[in-house]
Amino acid sequence: MATIRVNGLNVEYRQTGSGRDLVLLHSLLTDMTVFAAVEPALARTRRLTLFNLPGYGASIAADARSIEDHADHVAAVMAALNVPAASDVFGNGFGGFVAVALAVRHGGKFDRLVVADALSSFPPPARTPFHTMAGRVETEGMGAVLDAAIARMFPAAFVAAHPQVIAERKAALAKADAPAFARACRALAVLDFSPELGKIRNRTLVTVGELDATTPPAGAAQLAQGIAGAQFRPLANCGHCPMLEQPAALVALLDEFLG
Repeated sequence: MATIRVNGLNVEYRQTGSGRDLVLLHSLLTDMTVFAAVEPALARTRRLTLFNLPGYGASIAADARSIEDHADHVAAVMAALNVPAASDVFGNGFGGFVAVALAVRHGGKFDRLVVADALSSFPPPARTPFHTMAGRVETEGMGAVLDAAIARMFPAAFVAAHPQVIAERKAALAKADAPAFARACRALAVLDFSPELGKIRNRTLVTVGELDATTPPAGAAQLAQGIAGAQFRPLANCGHCPMLEQPAALVALLDEFLG
C-alpha cells in the first residue's frame, strides 16, 4: 500500500502487474481489499490500479456530496497516478455508479468501461434504505449498519456458507468513515443517470449478479440499454459482489471483453 496526495487529500492506492492498465473501483460496502481473489489472474496481463475511495482505509474523506463529485475525484487520482488514456475502468456497486459518472464526465480519459451491479437510478422504494443507513451511521456509527449491509451485499446462502468472508467484510466496513459513508448513501438515493447516458462513448459492458437484490438484473439491463452499443452479461449464482462470490467467472468475463 502507498499514499498519494491529490487535491489536498491522501489517497491510499496500490499498483500491481504489467500490461494494459485496468482501474478497479470498489463498492460502498467494501474497500479495495475486496479484489484480492481476482488480482493475481488479472495482473498476469494487466497493470492494475486500485485505490480506496474517500473515507475508506487510509484515503481521507473528501466532502463529496454527489456521485459526480466522486467521479471527478477518481479522474484526478487517475491523472495523479499517470493512468493513460489507453486504460480500462471496472466498477462494482458504488464504484460502478462512479464509473458511469466518470464515463459521462471524463470519458475521453480512458477507453473501455465495465460496470458491475449498478443502475441508471433507484426506484423510489429502493431509495429509503440509503436514507435509513445514512441516518443510522450518523447517530450510531458504522457498527449499526453492518448486518443490514451484509444482507444487501450477499444472498443468504452465501452468508451461511462463508462465515470467514462475512467476518472479514464486516471488519473492513466497520473502519469506514461514517460521515463519508452517509454522504455516499444519500448520493446514491438521489442519482439519476438517465438523461446523461447518451453522452457515454466508451465501449461498455454491464454485468450483474442474477441474485442481486440491491441492483436487480432488470434495472442493470435498463442501464445497458441506455448506453449506445453496451453489452449486457448477467452472472449466474451471484449477488452484489462478484469478486467474492464468483471470482473465476468475473475474471473470465473481463478477459473476454477486455482481451
